Amino acid sequence: MRQELTGFNDFKDLVGIMDALRAEQGCPWDKEQTEHTLLAYLIEETHELIEAVEEGRPERIREELGDVLFQLLFFAHIAKEKGQFDIYDVISGICDKMLTRHPHVFGGAVCETSSEVLKQWDEIKKSEGRHAQSSLCGIPITLPSLLRAFMVGDRASRAGFDWKKTADVLDKLDEELNEFKEAVNDPARAEAELGDILFTIVNVARFIKVNPEEALRKTINRFIGRFQHMEQNAKCRSKPLRDMTTAEMDALWEEAKREG
Repeated sequence: MRQELTGFNDFKDLVGIMDALRAEQGCPWDKEQTEHTLLAYLIEETHELIEAVEEGRPERIREELGDVLFQLLFFAHIAKEKGQFDIYDVISGICDKMLTRHPHVFGGAVCETSSEVLKQWDEIKKSEGRHAQSSLCGIPITLPSLLRAFMVGDRASRAGFDWKKTADVLDKLDEELNEFKEAVNDPARAEAELGDILFTIVNVARFIKVNPEEALRKTINRFIGRFQHMEQNAKCRSKPLRDMTTAEMDALWEEAKREG
């Protein structure tokens, strides 16, 4: 029996749609999915949400949030089929966690600054046994390396291991750059030194409150836009970039920069 196509507008309706898709007479594709096959779609939808946020388009943000929400519901539904938990258990769990992790809002604790909140958050997690072995436990190894480095540096800082000021990190960056220059002809050593440079740059970003993952993503997008502008101009001149002199390409690049 097919579902009616009208009257769906709240969370329970969405759960019902998920039930119908996975039912015996549901969608063949949806019935084939597992937690593992869904991972790629969750990552894809998450990145589409990030793109929508960066574009500042509310309607697209709303749409992409819905896509991410549906993926989360999908995971929970599969778990329900296995008798593990359902989406309402997920909601109950996160409600309990947020109440516990915010005693300054829902209890008698007092936190007047963000740093005090983060310190309290870490202490609560330690009391739960989540950071019993190390303050760096729990950072996903599958994160993009820049973001993971940022989180590692932040966790280490909150544990008390950090430079005192931005100038100290910049001095460390100069040191790492010099070591890299000395190692550039030794591939194995150069790789290690380049890693040190990148990690130090991430810490510079942290000190000046810039997310390095976002910064690099925006730079890549700017580069793509400018490079495509160069390609278009080169096409108009009937001269491929590969056939241009360095001076000609520099001129096109500067023009692309002026165009945004």
